[in-house]
Formats: sequence, structure tokens, C-alpha cells
Amino acid sequence: MPTRRTRRLLTALGATLVLAVTGPAAAADTAPAPRHLTGTLTDGATWIADIPAHWNGTLLLFSHGFGPTVAKDAPSDAVRDRLLAEGYAWVGSSYDPHGSQWALNSAEQDQFATLDAFGSAVSRPARTLSVGQSMGGLVNAQIARDGGGRIAGALGLCGLVAGGTDLDTYQLNAEFTLTRLLLPDEAVKLTGFASAAEATATADRLTAAVTSAQTTPAGRARIALAAAYLNLPAWSSGERPPATHDYAAQQEQQYAWLAQGLLTFIEGGRYAMEQSAGGNNSGNVGTDYTALLRDSEHAAQVRALYRGAGLDLSADLDTLARGPRIAADPAAVAAARRSSSAGQGLDMPLLDVHTVADNLVPAEQESALARRVRAAGDGALLRQAYVARTGHCTFTTAETVAAVHALEWRVEHGRWGDAAEPARLQRAALGLGLDGAAYVPYRPHELNGSVRP
Repeated sequence: MPTRRTRRLLTALGATLVLAVTGPAAAADTAPAPRHLTGTLTDGATWIADIPAHWNGTLLLFSHGFGPTVAKDAPSDAVRDRLLAEGYAWVGSSYDPHGSQWALNSAEQDQFATLDAFGSAVSRPARTLSVGQSMGGLVNAQIARDGGGRIAGALGLCGLVAGGTDLDTYQLNAEFTLTRLLLPDEAVKLTGFASAAEATATADRLTAAVTSAQTTPAGRARIALAAAYLNLPAWSSGERPPATHDYAAQQEQQYAWLAQGLLTFIEGGRYAMEQSAGGNNSGNVGTDYTALLRDSEHAAQVRALYRGAGLDLSADLDTLARGPRIAADPAAVAAARRSSSAGQGLDMPLLDVHTVADNLVPAEQESALARRVRAAGDGALLRQAYVARTGHCTFTTAETVAAVHALEWRVEHGRWGDAAEPARLQRAALGLGLDGAAYVPYRPHELNGSVRP
């Protein structure tokens, strides 16, 4: 007879076995409340854990995203509660609370220390799976690289897996374009922020410039050029993206992302990243903006909007080429490479899940990770899956739970099979009877502005 765990996993992956208890309502009627534990690590980081009364022995180590360094142990309450009802335990740390919110200098070691603390306070788990979200997806990819022997497999959700320098580099390319073309007579500070207030002032100025530019065809074309360098998706609302050749509608949706405060988040993140790295880790010395546009998936859109506006694209690209360049601080680049990179190899299976229209961490980041993992010879360990939805980390509970089940199936069987294929994930997620799913076949474009190793 198959074990209870095996029956559950087979059901989640589309098999025909039926469980005696199939939903959270039945479990909630009979199951005792989970235990909730807290503790503090030697660097001042705090950790929390939730353990069900009938623990199945699998521990989920959660790495949270960018923001306040407060302990979290799950991507959402609903995901935590569903998997607690299935018998999984959760644990996660705040990371070191004394430094930058870009906490990559401490995050991985704090997560491993949290495992030790959990083992002392509860017991050693039979199996540990790592789960990371957003910035925590980068932490998770590092754990997948370094955690062999302690972690059995890793699941990344909307992960910032291209690393900190790629992120700051392509964002700088877009910001540079906005300042040179929309604010040519102003000296807008783009790097080296001395305070959060300086970063906010830059974000406010750029947002105002974009808002004004959106009122003219020339301004909209230039916004589209900057959006191409930003890897900004051309789908921000509605059930489906704009039609392939509806370039005006695509640009309006890109503008919507920018008008909704995206630049405020970008500049605040840059300030935190520079705090962490000890300086500016990105630059555009030697950057060929004509080549970057040629390589962008939005190149046809940009050219069409420039033609429609009667605007000379070559002249604008020449303006970017002649602009004063920004040099990265070599020490900061080296610091970011040590703390904020991933993809140099994998010690375990890694499943990454991304929405196809992520405005904060574009799905193209997955292409950069995959290229680096393949170069390290570990491509067979990596699988990437995509959800047809807009926004950052906007997964349903069903999509996340199905991904956890798929990863555990891979760990138990020693091979992926079709466990991480979109059709299988979709069936598994819908079979949970929760809040729907939208797994689809998808292949992201190359990350525009990615730094080659």
C-alpha cells in the first residue's frame, strides 16, 4: 500500500487515487492547532516556526522578500494554512535587522542558522525544502547552490534570480534614458544616494517627467524606449495582454506600471542595494544602447511608436550614446557578486515559478539564471514554470501548493518526469479545489542588459 504522503502527492499530480480527507475544511474540523515558536539568532535576527500537530516530517524553510527585516515563514497565510493542514511545518527568519533591507549579506547564513535553531527547539526534520519569494527567491537560489546535505530541493517564487547587479544595471539603463530624453537640461541623481530621501526625490522627478511625457506621441515613444531597457512587460491589466501589433495599447500598459509607483520602488531598492554593497554596483560605461534596443523583445513596438510620432529614433540613440556615463564602483561590484548572485551551480533540484508579466522582477530574469546554471553544468536540476497573470508574486494558493507538491515528487523520485510541466502543474493546481490556476507554456526573452559572467 502507498504511504499517506505518497497518496497525497500522486493525487496532487493528477493521479486517480482519492484521499479520505480532501480539503482544508475537513482538516480544520478535526486537527489541533499548530504550535507557533519564536527565537532569536546570534546576529539579532528573529525566527518563527509553525508546526502542525501531526507533522509529516517535511520542513519548509521560507526566505522572504525585500522589505522590513521581520520574520516570516510562508509566502501567504493561505499557503501556510493549507500546507500546515497537509502536515508540513514552516520556518523562516527576519535576516539581520541591523543593516540594509537588501539583506543578502546575512540572509543565507541566517536561514541556515534558523534550521539549526529549529532542530534544537523541535527536532531534526526528515526532509527540508527551501521556498523563497522575490528577493527571497535569490536567497533560495543561493541555498539551492550551497545547501546540499541540508536541503533536499528548492522552490523559487517570482525570484530575483538574475542577481543584484543585473537588476541595478538594466534599471539604470532605463533611468538614464528617461533623464537624457525627457529631462535633458536637468542633472538628476541616479546613483550614489546618500539617503532614502534622495532616492525618493529622484523617483518623484522621474515619475513626474513620465506623466508629462505620456500626453504627447513623442513622449510616449520615448517612454516605450526606456521600458524596453527596463524589461517592462506590456501587460498590466485585463484578462489578456494587448494584441501583438497593438503597440499603442502595449505602451499604455507599460505607462500604467510606471505611473503606479514603480520608479519609487526601483529607487528605494537601489538605495538599499548600495547600502548593502558599500557603493554603486552598476554603470553604463561602454553600453551600446542601439544594440540593447535591437536585442529587446519590444524593439518592434519602439520603432513603430517612433515612426508614428514622426520622431528620429537614431537621433535619440545618438543622444544616449553621447550622454555622460556612470561608472560602477569596482569594490561594490565585487561585494554584490559575493552576496547577491546566483546560478553558479546547483546542489539540488530547483523549481522556479514566475508570472509572465511581472513588473518588479521580470520573467526574463529566469533566462539569465538558466544560462548561468547551464554554464555550470547543472541544467538538468533546474525547471522553470510560468503563470499567465500580471503583477509581482500574484500566485494563487493552488499554484503555490501544486508547485510544492511537484518539487517534493522530484525529490522522492529522483527525476523530474513531467511533474513540472505546465499541463501537469495546471491539472494538479485545479485538482486542489482552491482558488484557480493559470499555468501555461511560456519561454521568456533574454534579459535585456544582463551582465555576462
